[in-house]
This record gives sequence, C-alpha cells and structure tokens, in this order.
Amino acid sequence: MNQKAYKALEYYKIINMLTDKASSSMGKEICRKLEPSTDIDEIRHMQTQTRDALTRLFQKGNISFGSVKDVRGSLKRLEIGSSLGIGELLAICSLLENTNRVKAYSRSERGDSLPDSLDGMFEALEPLTPLTTEIRRCILSEDEISDDASSALKDIRREIKQTNISIHNKLTSVINSQNNKTMLQDALITVRNGRYCVPVKTEYRNAFPGMIHDQSSSGSTLFIEPMAVVQLNNHLKELDIKEKMEIEKILQSLSAQAASCSRELEENQKILTKLDFIFAKAALSRHYNCVEPKFNNKRYINIKDGRHPLLNPKQVVPINIWVGDSFDLLIVTGPNTGGKTVSLKTVGLFTLMGQSGLHIPAFEGSELAVFDNVFADIGDEQSIEQNLSTFSAHMTNIVSILNEADANSLCLFDELCSGTDPTEGAALAIAVLNFLHN
Repeated sequence: MNQKAYKALEYYKIINMLTDKASSSMGKEICRKLEPSTDIDEIRHMQTQTRDALTRLFQKGNISFGSVKDVRGSLKRLEIGSSLGIGELLAICSLLENTNRVKAYSRSERGDSLPDSLDGMFEALEPLTPLTTEIRRCILSEDEISDDASSALKDIRREIKQTNISIHNKLTSVINSQNNKTMLQDALITVRNGRYCVPVKTEYRNAFPGMIHDQSSSGSTLFIEPMAVVQLNNHLKELDIKEKMEIEKILQSLSAQAASCSRELEENQKILTKLDFIFAKAALSRHYNCVEPKFNNKRYINIKDGRHPLLNPKQVVPINIWVGDSFDLLIVTGPNTGGKTVSLKTVGLFTLMGQSGLHIPAFEGSELAVFDNVFADIGDEQSIEQNLSTFSAHMTNIVSILNEADANSLCLFDELCSGTDPTEGAALAIAVLNFLHN
C-alpha cells in the first residue's frame, strides 16, 4: 500500500485510537503494526473476528488483557536450562491467571449461541492450574518466598528465628550489665556488616572484648561485636547461606516445572495477544457504532450514511457515496466547506479501515471493494525543502500516482490541478481523469 495515502487519509490516527483500546503491551504492538490486506478471504476472516468479538462484548461486557506479561525472554532462558528469578516466575503466574480468566469469560458467556471464529483460540488456551497453584504457594511477592515452599526452608527459618532470639538475649544481658554501662555509648543493639553489635565509646576499645566492625562518623563510637555472640553470629551467617541455597533450589524446581510447559506458555501468550488485538478492534467498533462492511473484488463501493470517525459524532453529517457499478469515475463539486474533502477522505479511510479488518461507522449493508493500492492527493503538498510550490508539489504527487496506479487502484484527488491558471489547470485535470478512466 502507498504510505503517503496513510498520512493523507489520517489512517494513523485510527491506528492510534485502536492501540489505546488494547490493554496489553504486546497487543498494542500488533495494533501499531496493522496494515490493510489485499486478500479478500483474509479481509473477510478479520472482519468476522471483529464481529464475533463485538458480539461477545455486547453479551458479556469488557474483557481485560492487561496482565498479559511478555515472557518470551524467560521462555528462551528455560530452553537452555536456566533458572528463573522470582519476578519472572510471577510474570508466568500472572500470564496463566489471565489465561484462566479469559477461558472462564469464554465458557460462561455463550449459552446456546452458534460457534464463532474465536472459539478455537479460546479452546486452545491452557490455564495450567497446577503450575499457577505451585508458584503462588511458594512465592508470596517479588521479595518474599513462603516458609511453606519446602520443609527444609521452614526448618532453616525456624532455626534462624531461634538463633536471633538467642543473640538478642545475650546482647540484652551485655548492655544491661552494670560493668558495661559506662563503656557503652547507648543501650541499644545494632547491625553492622550483617553482624549484631553494640555501640562502645572509643576510649574503652581495649577494655571491651569483641570484634570491631564499624566506627561512627564522629569517631567517638565503635560498633563492636561482643565475644559472647561471635559464635551465634557465625551460625546465623551459615543459616543465611543455607536459606539462599534452599531458595535457589525452590526456584530451580519451579523453573523446571515451567520448562515442561514452555510450549503451552508460549501458545497462551500468542493467543492472548491476538485476542487482545481482536477485542481492541471490537471495542473501537462499539465506540464509533460501526458495522461490518460487505466486500467485493469488483471495485464497487456503496457507503450508506457514512460518518467520518475523526469528526464530532454530534455534528458530523452522514454521506452516501457509490461508485464502480454503472460508473467508475466520480467527480464531486460544490461550494467551499461543503464536505467535498471529508467525503473523499471518508471513502479512502473506510477502504483502509475495512481492508485492515476494522468495522466502519456507516449504515448496515454498506459495501467496500478490495483494492491493491490506495492513492490520495489531498491537502497542501507545498515543500520548502524541495523548493516546490503548492501546484508543483501536487503535480509531482499526481505524476507518481499516474505511474503506479492500475485498474485495481483507488485514486482520490482533492481540488485536482488547482493553484494555477484555471484554463490550464482544467485541461490538465481532464487529461489526468481521462488517463485514469481509460
């Protein structure tokens, strides 16, 4: 398709509105890349998907795909046997929970309705409930693994708790001792370099038995680990290492379970992303009160009560345009601000929208043709950079269109060959139209 026509017909503004309707980042990515198709079967299939999603929206209400996480990087890491981190496993869990929610949306909404084009995608979703349950059982949040993730982890943490109590009991007796009160800066317990310490006045550094770990910024206080808790602190360090190792084992186990389901996870993500895109098209259709257009490959257009989607819906005047049946060249004339340019843009934009699988804001029974290309010479084409006047710029564009257009092209011209001598402009315009008509 001719990219200049996208800009002239403001197709990208429609794409931006479509992107806003998608709820996941990957769904938005598909929306942004949407381009018209020239295959009538593909177009009809896309239109059917949009219609079926719209039917579901009316039956069941909105559906969100916002928690569809991009886990492609994690799946590649699983392929080579890597262990995933907590955040990656939670992303997979989130994906599966959304899969389950979407699957439930499909099951509960249909009743005795006839099958539609989306059934296959909904049925192919695999919630993998056991994996979701196991991840949620083991991981409480981005920063916390559950004590119940494994019996070994539970035992280690119980021992850590008991060791901490023992350390605090010993340190409490140290700071409450009458012999130590004069040597301590404050009667408190602090942590330096992962070791429990007490603040000792610098002048008593040799009188207070223990290991120095830090010094205050003023230099008046030393943070000393009393000899009475050195062994307990060492044991606590060992337990911390054991805890980390056990957490790694848990994450490796969860990663192995996820790896065994990597194909289903990848397929779930693809389907949810595709559904997000399709339901975004349906949401756009509902927003603009659109209809599914009929399509033909006979270059016949019949727009009934078409409303340009970028105009205020309360002020826009619906238009009826048909071309390609008994005639295939249409000239629209009339006064300024009479709607000629809007009519041209409506035909072109509807064509691009329809061939992209989007519904159009028009009356039921509107029909569009499938074109291999759409060309548009609309708006001010003046180019300062190329030293072109408005007329010259338009002529450059028109020449390009004449070189590329064929019998299966839709060509739109606004104020053809204006901006020059009226007689010469009229002659040029007649020549261009005759050439295209032939």
